[in-house]
Amino acid sequence: MNKNSWQSRRRHGRGSHQQNPWFRLRDPEDRSHSQAAQSAQDSSHGDDESPSTSSGTAGASSVPELPGFYFDPEKKRYFRLLPGHNNCNPLTKESIRQKEMESKRLRLLEEEDKQKKIARMGFNASSMLRKSQLGFLNVTNYCHLAHELRLSCMERKKVQIRSLDPSALASDRFNLILADTNSDRLFTVNDVKVGGSKYGIINLQSLKTPTLKVFMHENLYFTNRKVNSVCWASLNHLDSHILLCLMGLAETPGCATLLPASLFVNSHPGIDRPGMLCSFRIPGAWSCAWSLNIQANNCFSTGLSRRVLLTNVVTGHRQSFGTNSDVLAQQFALMVPLLFNGCRSGEIFAIDLRCGNQGKGWKATRLFHDSAVTSVRILQDEQHLMASDMAGKIKLWDLRTTKCIRQYEGHVNEYAYLPLHVHEEEGVLVAVGQDCYTRIWSLHDAHLLRTIPSPYPASKADIPSVAFSSRLGGSRGAPGLLMAVGQDLYCYSYS
Repeated sequence: MNKNSWQSRRRHGRGSHQQNPWFRLRDPEDRSHSQAAQSAQDSSHGDDESPSTSSGTAGASSVPELPGFYFDPEKKRYFRLLPGHNNCNPLTKESIRQKEMESKRLRLLEEEDKQKKIARMGFNASSMLRKSQLGFLNVTNYCHLAHELRLSCMERKKVQIRSLDPSALASDRFNLILADTNSDRLFTVNDVKVGGSKYGIINLQSLKTPTLKVFMHENLYFTNRKVNSVCWASLNHLDSHILLCLMGLAETPGCATLLPASLFVNSHPGIDRPGMLCSFRIPGAWSCAWSLNIQANNCFSTGLSRRVLLTNVVTGHRQSFGTNSDVLAQQFALMVPLLFNGCRSGEIFAIDLRCGNQGKGWKATRLFHDSAVTSVRILQDEQHLMASDMAGKIKLWDLRTTKCIRQYEGHVNEYAYLPLHVHEEEGVLVAVGQDCYTRIWSLHDAHLLRTIPSPYPASKADIPSVAFSSRLGGSRGAPGLLMAVGQDLYCYSYS
């Protein structure tokens, strides 16, 4: 009895041991999980070996993912991903992602230096000319395709900036740049090393190849407050002033300031009157726009929290329009008395300036995005509107049918205020993404023509600010793109 019961217990024990899934490796997948666990366990004891910086996700996709560990395909082992891990080689998913992005950026920069980009397969000058001669392309389409071909061959060149204070150029960092209507001046906002901001105007009329040299005209007008929005204003003449929206600081309320361009450089002697600086107490302005519409002459608009404020500079008269969300983007139409607004809620609506702010009849058009709208641009026919949002969506809307007729894929944005640059003469759309890549699309068919990596490593503090024009430097200038990032200014000119 005792012997039989002992043999029975032995058989049951052996059977239960064989049924344990930890010891039973039936297929290769189970074996790989076991090896992964063993490798991860070994990596926790050998942290003195650092992971490879050139690792990619392709090699890691064939191995199982373990929570808290990162597999390096070159070293073929796991490394710990622990926040606050106090060894000499700390790893986080964010640092790995940044290394991969930096590796991609350097590779694209190297490719751009080696060869010129061609936008489409078989898209070259000889084939276009042959199609034009055979009658397959009309003059308009031929010109558009020629522009796209030249655009794909733009080369990066560094612009030499001269100033009365060269030491400031080495320390001040570009925050944003904004070209005027004729593209012969560039307004700049620079972050000063000691804190605050400094404004300047760069004269682009000397921007000529092969020596790309410009002069920075500065003024000792500083502000410690954040510049939320900026636009050129035509008070005395075209682009005579710059309209700035400044955030409040402590007990100092926010304001909208009209800054005369003549404070920097007087390009219109006898017309500009130096010192005509106007400031309006407008708290919490997110956006601004200047009106060139004759029915709203000498007026500007500011987008506030749940409110749009229309101000006449000459008379001081104000109109307030209540909204349901913060207004982050604005633009006046030129031919019709409409002001288009983009909101944090994703709504885009137009204010009919003829109706006044009484009642509900002033909302003329309503469109909707799924995320906060960061930029609205009205096309020249004023029947279409381009808008971008914080989900990275760029849409072309037909204002007559209030329907989206085209989307431009590839833009990257999650939370940043990023503007759009629409250039119908060149037939392109330009936008800088939160990933610091500048993308250029064909305006007519939404084809992505060019992706330009930043000359600086990608970071939140170094998102490039760009200006695109058909005539950089004025009426005799050539088409091209200006990119300001860090302390440097680059020109991507047509070859």
